[in-house]
Amino acid sequence: MEHTARAFWLRSPGVGEIRSVPVPEPAPGDVVVRTRYTGVSRGTESLVFRGGVPESQREAMRAPFQEGGLPGPVKYGYLNVGTVEQGPSELVGRDVFSLYPHQTRFVVPAGAVVPLPEGVPAERAVLAGTVETAVNAIWDAGPLIGDRVAVVGAGMVGCCVARLLADIPGARVQLVDTEPERADVAECLGVAFAHPAEAAGQCDLVFHASATEAGLATSLDLLGDEGQVIELSWYGDREVRIPLGESFHSRRLAIRASQVGVVSPARSRRRSLADRLSLSLRLLTDPAFDTLITGESPFERLPDLMPLLADGRIPALCHRIAYG
Repeated sequence: MEHTARAFWLRSPGVGEIRSVPVPEPAPGDVVVRTRYTGVSRGTESLVFRGGVPESQREAMRAPFQEGGLPGPVKYGYLNVGTVEQGPSELVGRDVFSLYPHQTRFVVPAGAVVPLPEGVPAERAVLAGTVETAVNAIWDAGPLIGDRVAVVGAGMVGCCVARLLADIPGARVQLVDTEPERADVAECLGVAFAHPAEAAGQCDLVFHASATEAGLATSLDLLGDEGQVIELSWYGDREVRIPLGESFHSRRLAIRASQVGVVSPARSRRRSLADRLSLSLRLLTDPAFDTLITGESPFERLPDLMPLLADGRIPALCHRIAYG
């Protein structure tokens, strides 16, 4: 086997590069994977790229196969789909998802990869990590039949949450965003769309995923009495003002954090991290998720592409990276 690969490294905040890296010999029980696609996680990877992870959270925000340390140099990422070239016979030749950074080939334990279910193309499977975040958030919230639900922020996470909520019988689900172009995305996902000023209120639940103060304020405004905001945004090193005056207390509103690093307490006794990821991949048999792939670029362009994705000059949902 080849003993070198090429990997994307953040040399310092705002500066990325492709490096030649060693690929170790696989030990018994390991797999060698040739990457086909990776996905850029706009939220977390943008924060990492600009050096916006607070020092107190750098260990907590480590990616599973990260090398180096924040703020850099660091190899970071966790949306990888590739083909097993070497390993246990039942995996050789299979396309698999793993939480590995942007790298052409790599070696990991066989237990760190999940074969793609039948009906899930490799091109779509890069969304598995984001769907997993959405699954965990919905487990945290526990929506019920007929609930009135809003999802504020039509980015990757918000759109995945909205699509999963769309199948709850009798539920009123609306995707709320300031960008009118997201209306077409909402239609493909099977949910209503609204600008914040026109969104329907009296919600039982609001999932907030815009990572803005205005979005959080809108989320609280949309709640009915004793309603709950599920906070999915991560703000990094930014200070955020929360409007807790006026009727917040008298209406007994709540804000609850959801984070994908651990399985939701609502399911943690009966589901493992592997169970949750396997479920997320099975959910990707749904072709509606294809609408969240809004662009593709070759791996060699990643150093030039990341600054454009991080500052919004490329207004992507999921930008897919292709490996020749």
